[in-house]
Amino acid sequence: MARYLTGIQSTGRPHLGNILGAILPGIQFSKQESNECFYFIADLHSLTTIKDAKERQEYVYATAAAWLACGFDTKKNIFYRQSKIPQVCELLWYLSCFTPYPMLANAHSFKDKSDKLADVNAGLFTYPVLMAADILLYDAQFVPVGKDQLQHLEMTRDMASSFNHKLGETFVLPEASIQEDVKVVPGIDGQKMSKSYQNTIDIFLPDKQLRKNVMRIVTDSTPLEEPKNPDTCNVYKLYALLASEAEKEHMRSLYLGGNFGYGYAKQALFEMILTKFNDIRMAFNEYMANTELIEQHLQKGEQKAQIVAHQVLTRVKQQLGF
Repeated sequence: MARYLTGIQSTGRPHLGNILGAILPGIQFSKQESNECFYFIADLHSLTTIKDAKERQEYVYATAAAWLACGFDTKKNIFYRQSKIPQVCELLWYLSCFTPYPMLANAHSFKDKSDKLADVNAGLFTYPVLMAADILLYDAQFVPVGKDQLQHLEMTRDMASSFNHKLGETFVLPEASIQEDVKVVPGIDGQKMSKSYQNTIDIFLPDKQLRKNVMRIVTDSTPLEEPKNPDTCNVYKLYALLASEAEKEHMRSLYLGGNFGYGYAKQALFEMILTKFNDIRMAFNEYMANTELIEQHLQKGEQKAQIVAHQVLTRVKQQLGF
């Protein structure tokens, strides 16, 4: 059985892009019998940007609730909060002592903000080391990553290789599982949907707020009576990600036929979201209203994760002479 490990960002409430691009594919992948999946909520990583305790906890619960509502099986797989496994911070220190400064200075997560060093905290600088500790602590064999995240995995392999070379075989060297077919979900402004761009659609909002969110999608100024190009329309692109082939073709014909306004298209998208995610929205709200249910799932996963973390860290400390 191959062991896969994935960190899940908890820097905000999950949005439609997260659902389609990460959560649903991740759950489908975890159902394969040959895969053992460790999926953790990266709440320590979020501390580099989110300092408010209540806000951070709310996002952790919302992230967990979204995965659970979408059907993630916590009996077959291991689901846990990063912060509840203290061994990861201990391993962070050990790895830091084997990690050269230039490697961290060359990390994208640091370089992208290095022109404003006053805004860079030490946590952001050592972010790749914590990420390496997340992976190596569980003997992960494969880490699903997009091409833009490949550098961090290569750094993890470098840290593990350096440690193994100096002190003997200790760490499993993880391999990248490149995600070639990740869905790119457009935001309401046409850019990739992202919390950092503030262009997301939160499918878990109450109906009226969700409709208002959808109605903010940016469209062009083509008059109502004229035909419209569905291939360049943000509304249609989102609709097409959710609709059946027949529904897509019908919507396309309405665009091309004229006398069909963008307001109608947005209303159709809103109704599609309500229909498609009805059960998931209900389950999400149930979890958020009863966070003890979330805790039950996470705590069981944390107990399992602790066992593996203890075994690996004990092996590391023996090699170090502690």
